[in-house]
Amino acid sequence: MKTGHRSTAALRALPWIGPVLILIAGVVAFPAGYMLWTSTRTLSAYGQDRGPAGLANFRKLFAIEELGSVLLHTVVWVVAVVAITLVLSAGLAQFLNKDFPGRTAVRMAILVPWAASVVMTTTIFAYMLDPDVGIANRFLVDIGVLDRGFGFTKEAGPAFLVAIGVAVFVSIPFTTYTILAGLQAIPAEIEEAGRVDGAGVWQRYRYLTLPQLRPAIAVATVINIINVFNSLPILQVLTGSIAGFGADTTTTLTFKLIRQNQEVATAAAMSVLNFALIVVIIAVYVKLIRPAGEEAR
Repeated sequence: MKTGHRSTAALRALPWIGPVLILIAGVVAFPAGYMLWTSTRTLSAYGQDRGPAGLANFRKLFAIEELGSVLLHTVVWVVAVVAITLVLSAGLAQFLNKDFPGRTAVRMAILVPWAASVVMTTTIFAYMLDPDVGIANRFLVDIGVLDRGFGFTKEAGPAFLVAIGVAVFVSIPFTTYTILAGLQAIPAEIEEAGRVDGAGVWQRYRYLTLPQLRPAIAVATVINIINVFNSLPILQVLTGSIAGFGADTTTTLTFKLIRQNQEVATAAAMSVLNFALIVVIIAVYVKLIRPAGEEAR
């Protein structure tokens, strides 16, 4: 009987959820399926299908000697950017939740990196750090920190660190506002109760505020993981001109396989690997954190 009621309810809801299901199928399911199918085909440098390839593209992908270091760079890239962004955004959200003169102007200013184009923002940083004409390098030379301009974006290691900094800079606005929304949803009575019980500032934040922020932090983390994992513009602008694989992640490796090596089929296999990695990472995170605050059943 319950099954019949559920079937009837599902049929009644279909006209309302049907368009959403069609949109999901067209925007998510079909591209993912086509990407998987493409990874098993033999493709020319121009994407022409020359027949089935089986798992040959994946074997060629895993035969790349630098793949291990690229995967390591990807882990460092995602973990560093997301962790630093969350810590800084939590502190900034706590500050913006206070009442002080000019708070509205400060809140609006925080949105600027989010509103600007990521490519434009990254390009500005690249020019600022240019060893010859960059204003940041010129400043460091003028105050005596450097003897001459340093190529922050000309070597793999420094360029990768700069990319992490830029990614944090452009990720902070969204994360800050997400956590700020969570803070404003916490009843003031909880904080007051902590004060009455004699809890210190850190104790109130750790045991009262932070648990209430769990859903907001979970949402911000998942979205940041997806965005950072696939953040090609920042890495391409800052590390794309560096020879070799010293600052590559799985995203830039995919781009390099297509643009430089013209290995479209191998790039398709890399895309499938990327998709699998991000699904696993998010699934593990959601399982461990339980963003809705639900207890295990």
